[in-house]
Amino acid sequence: MMKLAESDGRQTGRSMKYQSINQFLQLGPRRLVDGPVGIVIVEDWVEIDSTLRHHLRLGFQNLIVIGPEQLPLEKDLRDRVHHIWRDPVVPGGANALINPLLPAFEGRWVYYCFNAEYLFFPFCETRSIGEVTRFVTEEKRDSVLTYVIDLYADDLSKYPDGVSLESAHLDRAGYYALGRWRDGQGIERQLDMHGGLRWRFEEHVPEDRRRIDRIGLFRAKKGLEMRPDHTFNDEEYNTYSCPWHHNLTAAVCSFRAAKALKTNPGSSQQIPSFLWFNSVRFEWHSEQLLDLGLMEPGQWF
Repeated sequence: MMKLAESDGRQTGRSMKYQSINQFLQLGPRRLVDGPVGIVIVEDWVEIDSTLRHHLRLGFQNLIVIGPEQLPLEKDLRDRVHHIWRDPVVPGGANALINPLLPAFEGRWVYYCFNAEYLFFPFCETRSIGEVTRFVTEEKRDSVLTYVIDLYADDLSKYPDGVSLESAHLDRAGYYALGRWRDGQGIERQLDMHGGLRWRFEEHVPEDRRRIDRIGLFRAKKGLEMRPDHTFNDEEYNTYSCPWHHNLTAAVCSFRAAKALKTNPGSSQQIPSFLWFNSVRFEWHSEQLLDLGLMEPGQWF
């Protein structure tokens, strides 16, 4: 298993708490250092610590946590993150939280995820998030397509919320893509991706939440806005590659679907196990995801 608890000991600057996004916009940007910005949206209390440590290990020196005022963070984590308070029961999707922040990050690469989600990109065990964003910039791309790969515990009697780092599994097959259409026209170089738990248990998942494609890593610019479906108002951002060759893609390995299916009363009792014949243990290594075709390096070697 990947060492999620590793820390390189570097400080990202003075630890700060902000009572709102507006207060962060007034005080926070000047406290950021050069480099990509990571945003973790906290929905519940599950695996907050491991999520933050994983992304710090990837090299995010600017890590923003949007979550309740009282977060259970160890001191070393409190010293390394910017914490924006948010009441988790207040409605609003990721776009409602991300869009107000984007003007402050103009020109920077931005990544976002939820707690119990873990970013993997090709060769991330030896290369940093700064290196991958520099490479993508050199390819004249402003976004990286990330596939949300569902993780799940093997034994739901032992892990009733579907979450276990030690026994995490994923689907090795069952993924497919459909052409994306809007107003009766096919959209070039855009696909709707499906698979994982959202596909196998689609009767419990609203239709507008079944896709597993997400533009999880992108460069902020003036006028850029995220839509509720995790796409952007600039259609080029939503493409999987440029017209002339394949580009690097990444994966967000996520327990989010497993949590939802096992905590929702309408589906929990109907799912005794997430395992099927295409389940394999997750090795917490980018090589496995590359071998399964769940992300690709493009021209990056």
